[in-house]
Amino acid sequence: MSKVAVIGAGVTGLTTAYELLDRGFDVTVFDRNRYAAMETSFANGGQLSASNAEVWTQWGTVLKGLKWMLQPDAPLLVNPAPTLHKMRWMTEFLSNIPNYKANTIETVRLAIAARAVLFEMADREGIDFDLERRGILHFYDRRKDLEHARKVNLLLREGGLDRREVSVEEMREIEPALQGDLIGGFLTQSDSSGDIHKFTMGLAKACARRGATLRFGAKVEAVKTVDGGVRITECATEHRFDAVVVSAGIHSREIARQLGDRVNIYPVKGYSVTVALEDAESRASAPWISLLDDRAKIVASRLGDNRFRIAGTAEFNGANRDIRADRIRPLTEWCERFFPGISTENVTPWAGLRPMMPSMLPRVGRGAAPGVFYNTGHGHLGWTLSAATARIVAGGVADQLGSQAPVSCAA
Repeated sequence: MSKVAVIGAGVTGLTTAYELLDRGFDVTVFDRNRYAAMETSFANGGQLSASNAEVWTQWGTVLKGLKWMLQPDAPLLVNPAPTLHKMRWMTEFLSNIPNYKANTIETVRLAIAARAVLFEMADREGIDFDLERRGILHFYDRRKDLEHARKVNLLLREGGLDRREVSVEEMREIEPALQGDLIGGFLTQSDSSGDIHKFTMGLAKACARRGATLRFGAKVEAVKTVDGGVRITECATEHRFDAVVVSAGIHSREIARQLGDRVNIYPVKGYSVTVALEDAESRASAPWISLLDDRAKIVASRLGDNRFRIAGTAEFNGANRDIRADRIRPLTEWCERFFPGISTENVTPWAGLRPMMPSMLPRVGRGAAPGVFYNTGHGHLGWTLSAATARIVAGGVADQLGSQAPVSCAA
């Protein structure tokens, strides 16, 4: 039985491990944290959102970034201090602007393909992750933003997504809790929401039940290709594998360098707050459908009866995990503006680093050396895309090493 290592126990790493187990491989997962899903997969906006597949590689994003550079609470914030990595990443980001349309359509297709795979995993393993299949509602309060959304909708439709425009009256019927002076929106009924941490923790337990070795608290010190295989050094102990899949978030760039590959990931910080719905009025005032405010670049999801997750912002500031009050405050104020009946007395802040490629497409597939594979760089759509890219990578490993067993009914 061929042995395959997966580096990273976030949602991309564990969906990959699960798919490899389906193909009969002996799987070992390494993660430096004590538990699964403790970094970017811990507290995101909760959305499984093909409707949010528009890539950022457009001149409008660049102009907004320049305008907001000196505004501490802006949705997009770039630290102007230059670093070689940031400058190279930004240069490649700009070079991908001509690919905006093609990359958006490809992202939509991946997101749609991922849905069925992820739900199969959850159903097979009985994973409860506060899933809400009510759709995602995008809403707008400015005419030019709504006009842009109509243009984006043409790309989403080309990628196979059904997203329909709704009036203000329809929006009030869809989500009576939503307040504010709005002018219109779009509803994607096929999108959904839930708790990424609960899903990933459930998947970790499922992988362990199915025979995977989960090595938590294991800092990978070195990775090297040897004799057609891979050697991983962890805590001064060497492990030999027939193949490795790198799903290590922002750490994937350094691991790829050791393996002779260039994976130009930059850490883009995102923030979230989890509002505790501790009283009856707050619970009654919180929405059940997942929401996206395109102007503010804020998403919100109901996580069960007692929690409301609000997430957003993008900060280019290196591998910095500091939680800044001036970046958290707009999320809380957004809640108070659109859902004034929710108490914000008990709010838990969080910040995570999204591993983002300049193209806004993840790095999926083989590396330069035999036995080396990547499933990383998913940016703000890690959960949305992970199940599809995991299946692609696991198929690539099986093609190279030879499938160890028939793929199960989940395929």
